[in-house]
Amino acid sequence: MKIFHSKKENGEHWISISDMMSGLMMVFLFISIAYMINVVKERDTIKEIAITYNRLQNDLYNDLYNEFKNDLDKWNAIIDRQSLSVRFEAPDVLFQKGSYQLQDKFKAILNDFFPRYLSILTNEKYKNDIEEIRIEGHTSTEWQVDVSPDIAYFLNMKLSQDRTRSVLEYVMNLPQVSNQNEWLKNYLTANGLSSSKIIMTDGIEDKDKSRRVEFRVKTNSEKRIVKIISDGNE
Repeated sequence: MKIFHSKKENGEHWISISDMMSGLMMVFLFISIAYMINVVKERDTIKEIAITYNRLQNDLYNDLYNEFKNDLDKWNAIIDRQSLSVRFEAPDVLFQKGSYQLQDKFKAILNDFFPRYLSILTNEKYKNDIEEIRIEGHTSTEWQVDVSPDIAYFLNMKLSQDRTRSVLEYVMNLPQVSNQNEWLKNYLTANGLSSSKIIMTDGIEDKDKSRRVEFRVKTNSEKRIVKIISDGNE
């Protein structure tokens, strides 16, 4: 038996395929538009992250530098823009060799430095952005007597930890910051790092600069960035 299809049936067949193709094209078009919108949204999110991070870092660095720029040379100190660290680099001023007792000269520096430093960090401009104030103690790789590198590392670890605790205790007991004591207990920490972050000059360890104390600010920029990303994905 032969089956014949009318022209009308063939026309309806082709019309339905044409409608289906048009529908698919519209779907692909909407997908493309949604993708482009998402790309633009992600780009704006990344831009907001960069602006948020850079503004906080730059503002805090500038305020620290402007406050201490006239004191850095006499303190043998520098301020690192990237790490927001105030680094004291004169080991003979800080401690006697092998000792964790603060030298009188270092106490005088801390008397001047720390209240002003804390005044900046607890300003309303930054107070809610501070995650941690780290007092870091660093040593060179050597020890007073000839010992193996491993033993020197562990001995220096104990020494650096003792030194940072001495600094912590001293600044916490300064009368000028007594009204900030509770806040400091939540944010100020002591971190002895031994010789894990030595200073290199032309590929050679600079032993004097490696023996240092740093006050490093850690902001909550990372948490804010995570929140921006999270909000952007909702």
